[in-house]
Amino acid sequence: MELTHFNEQGRARMVDVSDKEITKRSASARSKVKMEQQTLAAIKAGKIGKGDVLAVAQVAGIMAAKKTSDYIPMCHPLPLTGIDISFSDNSKDELYIEATVKTTGKTGVEMEALTAVSVAALTVYDMCKALQKDMIIGPTLLSSKSGGKNGDYVLEE
Repeated sequence: MELTHFNEQGRARMVDVSDKEITKRSASARSKVKMEQQTLAAIKAGKIGKGDVLAVAQVAGIMAAKKTSDYIPMCHPLPLTGIDISFSDNSKDELYIEATVKTTGKTGVEMEALTAVSVAALTVYDMCKALQKDMIIGPTLLSSKSGGKNGDYVLEE
């Protein structure tokens, strides 16, 4: 496989997508925050002193997806057409975060989805760190993508 992020001198470059087709593109990513049962219970009961953890994490994830190209040097700034972040848990000690990001454009939104769940997970950590410092974030992974010349991808479980 040829990597396209390098110029003739072997230096990093932002890939030229000028000639690529505009297509509908979507990507979903997920992450997990492992914590003590009491921490998850406090989040669900709204008992965290900094506020509604999931509401703040959701907004943080959305904002991060929109700013991905500000954080990841070779990412193109994209006009995102949709961002959805959802939360679930195992009723014990794990909080699950999933993000789906959509656009109509010349390049995919995998990095935006991964950034969204990463920042949402970091926000959960930040808001709960006074209660528990040893929370574990991850794994964080791409669960699916659609659109573009490389076609669709779905993570095999």
